Parts: sequence; structure tokens; C-alpha cells
Amino acid sequence: MDLTWISYAINRFAREAIAPDAELAAVEPGPGHAGFSYLFDISTAGTLKRFYLRLPPPGVKWEGTADLTRQTTALRALDGSTVPHADVLWSGGETSAFGAPFYVVPRVDGVTLADPETIAGFDQATLSGAARQAMSALVQVHRVDWRERCGYLGGFAGLEHEITRWDRFAERAADRDELLALAPAVRQRLLETMPEEFDVGLFHGDFQFQNLMYGRDGTLLAVIDWELCGIGPTLNDLGWITAFHDKPAWGPVPRPSTAFADAAELKDWYFEALGRQQPHAEWFEALSLYKYAIITGFNLMLHRRGKRVDEAWEDRRPGAPANLRHALTLLNAS
Repeated sequence: MDLTWISYAINRFAREAIAPDAELAAVEPGPGHAGFSYLFDISTAGTLKRFYLRLPPPGVKWEGTADLTRQTTALRALDGSTVPHADVLWSGGETSAFGAPFYVVPRVDGVTLADPETIAGFDQATLSGAARQAMSALVQVHRVDWRERCGYLGGFAGLEHEITRWDRFAERAADRDELLALAPAVRQRLLETMPEEFDVGLFHGDFQFQNLMYGRDGTLLAVIDWELCGIGPTLNDLGWITAFHDKPAWGPVPRPSTAFADAAELKDWYFEALGRQQPHAEWFEALSLYKYAIITGFNLMLHRRGKRVDEAWEDRRPGAPANLRHALTLLNAS
């Protein structure tokens, strides 16, 4: 990747925002969002400071996951809470040095507990402690005063919308007849069994160990990647992470992180930190499995058409039917 332009833009930004003598010491594409996030180091007054820069993807409308104001709103709403997160140091719009909305946070040097090699570097007690910290942090996310601090994120459109908004993605999924054969039945059961009462608040939208940064001692350093945040049922987040940790939902290839925490444990730790039980957790897990099966088929389509190449979706493909089977099991048991 040619880093000439972004190096120039970062240098210009650093001299305006940090110090007149600031010099770019290093820059590289950030993980997970190659091409529109960067890790960079700035040298000034004999010290080296490390940062993370986020920009919207090139050539897309600045809305949805590309609306960086949504992400900065959520991150700033966490200020003063006990949720580990990276503080937004600077943010701006299209008149910035980058010609687009951006935000900059301190670089968080840590690891995510998402692959077998990293997980193997921790003992079981440390891993269990890491999972407990995650669920305690999630409770604190859900306790944010969203009415006061998250106005930009809008409101909640209702559970029916949460279900039906995935229809257009299901229609375009690869191998739809095979992968999503049970999707209509799951959709119908979700609509028939929608809960009437649940907590509403700030939710992360993709709360899983892939989006949690830990130190080598197992301390939770930051909840990252807020692209899918919003206002709605807080059980969206609990359902999402428990879906990934419910082994029967994945057939023969469970997620690596199920090695140190299962769905039941995560729910217990969440409710313990919350101080009360919440009904309907299984319904929201079923909704999450329904969504992820559709996401798998849709991203598989994008991969095969060369629009967003990612071979990992071929590997995840067998999980979609298992997701839907388990979603039906959960819905029929409730």
C-alpha cells in the first residue's frame, strides 16, 4: 500500500493539533480495516506518542457504519464510566487535514482473544477472569445515560424492524436455498414470539472477544470497534456474544473462544454484574443467530463476486444452517 498521501496528511494534522515540531515517525495500516484506519507514531520534543486514526472507507456515503460521528458519540458517552475504552483525542469533519470525517485515539497495545494461538498463551483462570471482565464492562455500557449523552444515535425502531430489516440481505445471499433454508421459519417464530418488555439503552452491536483488547496479564484494556453501535434492546449485545459461545449453534466447528467461556457462563456473569436476571435472553440469542446466518450468506456473495474478497466466509459457510437450526431450538423451547 502506498502510504505517501496519508503520511503527508498525518504530518499536517500533527503539526496543527499536537505541536509545531511534530514529525511522523512511523505509519502503517490498522488491523481489520485496511485502507481506512492507521497506526501512527509522532515524535515531538524528544518523546514518541502512539495513535490510532480512523477514516471512513473511501468512496462510500458517510452514513451507517461509515458515520464516524456515531462511533465518537458512543466513545465519548463512555467517558467517566468504568468501561475500558480509548478516549477520543481529536475528531473532525470533511474540512480536516484528511478531507473526510476522522477521529484519533491513543493506540492500545494489546491482544484479542479470538484465535487459538493467542488463547493458548493464557491459563484457564486468566481466561475466565478476562471473560468476567468483559461481561462486567458490558453491563456498564448498558448503564450509560443514553438519553443525555447519545442523542445523535437516534432511537429504537422496534423489534419487528430488527427482524425484517434483514430481508433484503437474505434475498441476495449466496447459496440461499441451501444455507438459509430455515430462515423463513426462524423469521416467522421471531415475529410470533417477540418480547414486550426489555431494557433499552446504548448497545455496542458487535460485542465479542474479537473486539476486546487485553493486556498480557488478562486485564481488559479497551472495548473497540463501535461501528454497529446504536440505541435499542441491551440484550442485543448479550444475545450476540452468547450466540458465538453456544457450541450447538455451530455444528462441528465452534468458535475458538468457546474453549474458555460458554453461553451459560457468560449469561450468569452478565446477570451477576447487573444484579438481576433478565428474561428473553434466549430470544435475543436466536435473533443474533438468525442475523449471523444471513450475514454469512451475504458476505459470501460479496466474496464470490469480488466485491469484498475474504476467503474466511467460505470457511464460515457451514455454520449458517447450524445457526438457524439452533435458533429454532431456542425459540421453540421458550
